[in-house]
Order: sequence, then structure tokens, then C-alpha cells
Amino acid sequence: MKAAIVSAAGEQPVYGDFPEPQADEQHVIVSVKAAAVSQLAKARASGKHYSATTHYPFITGIDGTGTLSNGDPVYFLAFDAPWGSMAERTLVPAAAIVPLPASLDPVLAAAIANPGMSSWAALTRRAQLQPGETVLINGATGTSGGLAVRTARHLGAGKIIATGRNREVLDQLRAQGADITLTLDELPGALPALMKEGIDIVLDYLWGQSALDIMQAAVAGGEKVVRFVQIGSLSGQEITLHSKLLRSSGLTLMGSGLGSVSDADLIACISEMLNAAAESDFSVAFQMRPLSEVAQAWQEDDSRSRTVFTL
Repeated sequence: MKAAIVSAAGEQPVYGDFPEPQADEQHVIVSVKAAAVSQLAKARASGKHYSATTHYPFITGIDGTGTLSNGDPVYFLAFDAPWGSMAERTLVPAAAIVPLPASLDPVLAAAIANPGMSSWAALTRRAQLQPGETVLINGATGTSGGLAVRTARHLGAGKIIATGRNREVLDQLRAQGADITLTLDELPGALPALMKEGIDIVLDYLWGQSALDIMQAAVAGGEKVVRFVQIGSLSGQEITLHSKLLRSSGLTLMGSGLGSVSDADLIACISEMLNAAAESDFSVAFQMRPLSEVAQAWQEDDSRSRTVFTL
């Protein structure tokens, strides 16, 4: 069968032939319809992510949509090497399959599942959002951050503050549920007043200086507990965090991602999010490409338009 194959550490995936998967008692075969490129998929393919496999060759891709042998449409997670999602068929643990709502387009589902899951898991499993709470989304102008605005609104947030670099995109987020939008240049000056009014949860997709600014403002704002959930690191992997920020305040720092949320909870989050997407607008910009073009399209993906390979 045809698949996107990584043959050695540091190599990009190429379109080629791979042995057919064989079902067993714990795994089922999925005929793949669509699989999206994500930062996680790229990091695992390059061997740089902490969850990456060290066994080669393997099929790249971490998730997708397709059909079971009986024709039922499903979403699936594919983390078990060598069976990634970017292949005509793949082998998936039975517990890593979610039925797709009949009204949800499988290509759109593949596009939104990974970025949508990031905020859904962060808000429901990690920060445990309560109706009416205020959520600040740091780095809301990418696909994941933009979906986080709609997810927070869907889950009952009372006020949503969105930050980012692109003013045009921030203005668009107001129509999607954001109450306040700030560029990263505007953020430091606005933080004291925002913290005084009250911020309950921070979803951070950036790390770097803006994350440190938010945490320092949370500490300066008094004893109120701010649940800071770290999700992505587009502005850098490291910051200098003084120990007193955690000792002298109610700041609660946590992460959300593979390892901090159980596999069972990840599957449940995706199921909840996809069912919500069947009823509300969780759409994102994406472009479809045939899997045969994986070598050319792999590096063309950007934060505001998802590349979805179709078969």
C-alpha cells in the first residue's frame, strides 16, 4: 500500500510503498480518508518530540479520519509505531477510535481534531473551567489559538481575552467570541488592569516573554489563583522564572499535552469536541492535498491554514 514514510532520523517523509497492516485482537484496520499536518506530527516525524519513535522506517502522521471495515466513519489516533495515519490503511488500537458524527465532514474533522483537542483538554481536564470564568488565550492568532476562543465560549467562559501578533486576525476573533483583543506589544501595559478585574485561566500557546509578563502580572495582582496552562512554545522553549513567582502567590502553573492528560481522556476530549463541532462552527482554514504530494507539501503548512492530505 502507499504511505508517507520516514526512513531515518531527520529525514522528511516520502511517498512510497509500505507493508499492509494486519488486524489482531487489540487493533483494527482503518481505511484512511484524511490526515492533517500538525506541529506535533512534524516534531514526531523529525524525532525531536519527546514522544517520537526511534524505530525506522515508519509511517508519519498522528491522527486522521477514515472508515472501518463495515463502513462506519471514525476519527482515530495513531501513535503506535510504525503505523502512522498518512497511509491508505493503518493499524489502530480499538480504544483509540472515535465515531464521527454523520453531519461532520471527515476532512474538516481531520483538520480541527488536533488543534481543537489542545484547548478542549486544557480547559476541561487541566484548568477545569467553570461557567462565567475569565480566560486569557495567549497566542490566539494561529489555528489552535483561534479554536481556543470558540471552545472557551462554547464551554461557558464569561470573558475571553485574546492576544497575538496579527491585529487583522485579532479583529476577526472578536466576531468569533473574543471580548478583548491585544497585540503582544499592547499586552504588558494592559495586564495590571486586566488582573485587577480578574483572570481565572490562561491558555498559553507561546511561552517566551509574553508568558513571563502574564505570570509576573498575576503575582503582582494579589492572592487570587490564576491557573496558567502551558500548551505551546512558538516564542521559545525557555524562560527565566524566579522561584518567588510560585512561592509568593496563588499562581498555579501546569501543562497540557501528551503525558499530562491520559490517553483515555484525550480520546474522550476529541469525541466531545467533534460532537460539539457537528453542532457549532469550529471550522478552520485548510487546504487539501493528495498524499502523493507529501514530499512537496510537508513544509508548506502554516499556523493559519492547515494542510490535510487526502486518499
